[in-house]
Amino acid sequence: MARQVILGAGGAIGEELARVLPSYTDQIRLVSRNPQKVNGNEELFPGDLLDPAVVEAAVRGAEVAYLTVGLPYQLKVWQDQWPRVMQNVINACKQHGTRLVFFDNMYALDVAHVGHMTEESPINPPSKKGEVRAQLDRMLLEAMAKGELQAIIARSADFYGPRITNGTSVLYELTVKNMRNGKPANWFCSFDKKHSFTYTPDAARATAILGNDAAAYNQVWHLPTAHNPLTGGAWIDLLAREMNVAPRRMLAPKFMIRIMAMFNPLMRELSEMLYQYDRDYIFDSSKFEKAYNFTPTSYAEGARRMIKEG
Repeated sequence: MARQVILGAGGAIGEELARVLPSYTDQIRLVSRNPQKVNGNEELFPGDLLDPAVVEAAVRGAEVAYLTVGLPYQLKVWQDQWPRVMQNVINACKQHGTRLVFFDNMYALDVAHVGHMTEESPINPPSKKGEVRAQLDRMLLEAMAKGELQAIIARSADFYGPRITNGTSVLYELTVKNMRNGKPANWFCSFDKKHSFTYTPDAARATAILGNDAAAYNQVWHLPTAHNPLTGGAWIDLLAREMNVAPRRMLAPKFMIRIMAMFNPLMRELSEMLYQYDRDYIFDSSKFEKAYNFTPTSYAEGARRMIKEG
């Protein structure tokens, strides 16, 4: 079996992807600053993706590379580091003839399409972080169009799932974490707007499926996400039932977040993303579901497993 490499193996998606890749290969290389074995037989490759030589060596000999790295949620870090990481990865994949799967989000998409996001939704980011994601997409799309490499952009909605306690799931941070500490669940802007979330084991399985299907390349794919998303209030009710606690809740409206942003660095980073909560946020993965006969995990089952295994 040919080697496959996960660039950014320490995050929620990288770890889930490592769990499913043994179905496709017994040669898995995990790359991060401090990689840890997931299945027990992976090759560990410590290194910094900002170093071109590290990325070139990490990709060498790999048939498929998955870029799943998660940088700190800070605009200045994104603006400085994301383009450098992407250029290093593109260069290395071109040099070694390695196919690339980029695990992306929806930040680059036009705000007018947030209520129904598909692979055809236009790139027109409404935020500074979205501008960084759009830059990455364009870098990759340009290389694909020139025939310089085979690649996939695999997009996910905000994600949730088991084993995510490192601050990367906004759903976990706003609701489960608070309720476990005896506090009310938090939500932004409105309890009444629908919000899709992608279940991380589904996202990982789908990313591996795409990476191992030659026909999937040079396309954008939305990773499988359950239909009929819940409203913020319904999410809190569902999770409270699973935890057997009262569904206490607290809403942070826009004006309050903007005030908090003056004093709180995290709120400052989140404030430009509030458009995801003041309207319905609906992620359509029909293309993938039809192509691979894949049924996404229901929100009820995903919530149960997140509470049980989280």
